[in-house]
Amino acid sequence: MGSTEVEQVREIWQGLLAALAPPAEIPDWRRGYEELCDQFPIVEGTTIEQIDAGGCPALLVTAPGASDETTISWTHSGGYVFGSAHGYRAFGSALSAASGAQVLLVDYRLAPEANYPAAHDDAIAAYRWLLAQGRDPRSIVIGGDSAGGGLALGTLLRLVDEKTPLPAAGVLVSPVADLTCSGESMETRAHLDPIATKDMLAGLGALYAGEEPVTNRYLSPALGDLAGVPPLFVLVGTDEVLHDDALRVVDGVNASGGDARLLVGEGQAHIWPFFHAILPKGQDAIEEMATFIRTRTSTTVTN
Repeated sequence: MGSTEVEQVREIWQGLLAALAPPAEIPDWRRGYEELCDQFPIVEGTTIEQIDAGGCPALLVTAPGASDETTISWTHSGGYVFGSAHGYRAFGSALSAASGAQVLLVDYRLAPEANYPAAHDDAIAAYRWLLAQGRDPRSIVIGGDSAGGGLALGTLLRLVDEKTPLPAAGVLVSPVADLTCSGESMETRAHLDPIATKDMLAGLGALYAGEEPVTNRYLSPALGDLAGVPPLFVLVGTDEVLHDDALRVVDGVNASGGDARLLVGEGQAHIWPFFHAILPKGQDAIEEMATFIRTRTSTTVTN
């Protein structure tokens, strides 16, 4: 797919990749990614509330017409090293508007200052905070993109293992679900991906894993048993080195007797729904996510 919008997104990713090259260091990566995220408009009339979600800072995003009857707890991209809830306000507002749900943007701690299991603990704390507010777990969806997608799946697995009441569903966009980077697409699709590389993903993953083996069940969920997780909607682009991470997650869930649906964005690059303001296909993907969320939680859009 060679549309002008797709090429624009690829150029944005390539520009960021160039900015992250040495001698750039982690503060430069964080600043550059925030500048990228700040380009996108927040849905007019959206309210954004700072929340202490069980000790983890978060932003509660509510677009006009959205209901507090359903909440999507979302963990952002950035390789566990950069990104923020603040940078995801525009995405959160678009997802809230489409789904009719509130979106809780979890501002989890970043590596290397905070290694595993800090981000996972924060995501768990945010979910438990929602339960403590009296939210029915059947009204909650856990989601995330890129590293945040892997984090969301690891969070779901921890909830299964800890026998915590599970949310209604999970949504994973371009999930980093294998920190060993063993998927074939790490090599076969490297020439297509404008931002992610095997070396980059392995390096960022190692910063977060610290002394923990990257084969850990919660760090690389695509490698292990995925039985017991709630229904999943998994999205990935054809032009991603992470393509096979998504496929293995879907196959693993379905093989275990679970329910996982896959949406492959033809000609799309990493986390293309994030670029909904540029990409019509990105907005289409958000609408598909919203339909899945409404179906699983019986939320009705009122705007």
